[in-house]
Amino acid sequence: MEYTWDFTVIVDAFPVLLRGLLVTVELWVLAFAIGLSLGFAVSLGRISGRPWVNAPAIGYVEIFRNTPVLVQLIWFYYAFPIVLGQQLSPFTAAALGLTLNTSAYCAEIFRGGIVSIARGQWEGAKAIGMTRAMTMRRVILPQVMKRMLPAFTNRGIELAKVTSLASLLAVNEIMYQGRLLSSTYYRPLEILTVVALVYFVLIYPGSYLSARLERRLAARD
Repeated sequence: MEYTWDFTVIVDAFPVLLRGLLVTVELWVLAFAIGLSLGFAVSLGRISGRPWVNAPAIGYVEIFRNTPVLVQLIWFYYAFPIVLGQQLSPFTAAALGLTLNTSAYCAEIFRGGIVSIARGQWEGAKAIGMTRAMTMRRVILPQVMKRMLPAFTNRGIELAKVTSLASLLAVNEIMYQGRLLSSTYYRPLEILTVVALVYFVLIYPGSYLSARLERRLAARD
């Protein structure tokens, strides 16, 4: 059977898709920004020599890295409110799940970068009177950021894609809106194709610019 494409429906659906795109971007930026900060804090626990700090950090990372993201989102929406005694909104539950999942992966990226620096640099910084925090800020992080950039880029891309899972919690992001419009207009091929193209346009520039930055830093080295 020959199918006739009809993209005129996109004109009517555009405002709804745009609202969904804004929610997707908001969810992505929020989860990635907080995930990076929390991941750095957890990575410090991972490299700590104190068992009471190290053990919880390891447990945190392993739990969120070794359970499916979808299960985590559903748990925070349906199960976590039982612990809190208060229902979370779909957006809050999705943002919480994605943030904690991202932070676990970012923690391992930070940890891998930090431990790749020779121990002698820590000892040299300590010998000239630097505190551990000063050494981390002035010596370690400036060196490892270039090494970690590809991994963080991949994490950001993966996060942008898994935000679509929030649609299962009825978060009004672009995938949810696409599914809703598909059932409304009965044109899933056109609408979901446009949704896929929007994801590509959203994600590809960051991937391209990151690759350019990596090449520029490599050239400077």
